[in-house]
Order: sequence, then C-alpha cells, then structure tokens
Amino acid sequence: MVYLNRNVTLNQLKEVVQKNINHKIDYMSDDFNNEQKSALELFQKRIFLEEVIEETISFNKKISWENNNKNLHLTTNAEDLIDVFKLRSDIYLKMNYQNECPDIVEGLNFDAYDKNSAILFYKNNNQMTGSIRIIIDSKTKLQSEDKYSFDYLRNDFNKLCELSRLVVQQNNKGLGLEFKHMFKGVHQICTNNHNKIDLALFCVMKEHYKLYSKFGGVHIEKSLEEGYGKINKPFFILSWEPTLSSHYFKKVFLK
Repeated sequence: MVYLNRNVTLNQLKEVVQKNINHKIDYMSDDFNNEQKSALELFQKRIFLEEVIEETISFNKKISWENNNKNLHLTTNAEDLIDVFKLRSDIYLKMNYQNECPDIVEGLNFDAYDKNSAILFYKNNNQMTGSIRIIIDSKTKLQSEDKYSFDYLRNDFNKLCELSRLVVQQNNKGLGLEFKHMFKGVHQICTNNHNKIDLALFCVMKEHYKLYSKFGGVHIEKSLEEGYGKINKPFFILSWEPTLSSHYFKKVFLK
C-alpha cells in the first residue's frame, strides 16, 4: 500500500477536503463539478482509511495477549488489516449484509469502531479464513448502542466489550476451526489483559442462540424480533461473562 505523505497531517487533509467538497466552480460545467465532487469524496474516504489503519494498528500493538496458536493472530501491521477488511467485504457480499455493513471503500469493509478494537484473524494454509473484532468500551460507546443502550450494565461490570464483524469462510463443514480458535482468543483477551473485560456483548441470529447458550454465563439482554438494522431476521443481543464459562466451553474451545 502507498501511504499518504506523513508531513501533511490527516487532520489537515480532512479539513481541506471538507472545505472544498461542495465548492462549485461557476464557470465550469455541471459534469466537471460533479466529477470534482466525486473525486474529493473518494479522497475523503481514502483519508479515513489511512486514519483507521494507523489508529487500529497502534491500538492492537498495546493489547496484552499470550498466544501459542500459530494460526491465530492480532492485526499489528497494515497488510494483515487490509486483508481483514477484504475478507469482511467478500463474506458480507455473499451473505447479502452490505446494506447493514456497507463497504466505505469498495472491496474494503471497515468503520470507526475498528480504531478501538482488538482484531483477531485466523489463517489456514497461509490463507486468511476468519476474523472477529473485540470493540473495547470507550467514550464513543459500542456499536449496537444505536439500537439498545448498555448503560445499565456499566454500573455492574468493570469493563464491557462488543464482539462484532465475525466472518468465516464457509467450507460446508460447519464453522470449523476458525470459530473455535477465534473465540478462544476472545476469551484470552477478555480474561488475561491487565484491565480485565468482564462482560462481552454480541448480536446473534435467534436460530444460533442454542450454540451460544452452551458457553456459560450467557444471558439474553434484548430480543430484536424485527431484525437488526437492515437485516430482516430475528436477533438476540447477548451478554457473556467469560469467567463463568461452562464445562462445555472449556472442553471444546479452550483445550
């Protein structure tokens, strides 16, 4: 990837683009002005991508995590992060989730929540086949809070996180090793960090609840019968206390 000149700060570039994006040149044609606006909008998205890459990599490098799985990784370089964004885009396109989780740049699926997330990915035969992100609670709150507030949980728990952007390349053999090892990684990050995360929240299709209910420490916080955003299927918002993991979870996921 070719990076923007770091001598010009991203904030300065954002200000310049924002100032000019709707500016029309009176003596030029509408076609020219529309093309200029489209070019500036694309450049604006590129600036945001650079911003997300820089802040996400910095955030992940600070994560405390002991991992002995050679196939499971944190995203600590730009190349792997771009591959995660590509994998999300590819899978969401196949799942028809692009309306709810659109690509900001065509072929790359990312958003501002990545900046405050531990992003795990799984490689099988040197090919990235799965990823999940752990959004750490912050002043910007969590992704699903545009649909349901978690403030009442903050009173009872030290630190919250939200699991999202779970993507797995399906091979017609179930969720496979990716799902197992990524949730093992989630458990490790939640329980092993110096600032322990004691409650994870995530949204699942209602039909998948039976599997997650076996994790132990799982509760239904909200039923979304009308769907999640623009995805018209019943969902549950679940909470999970990783320290209360069941014998099943320890046996299947942690060994």
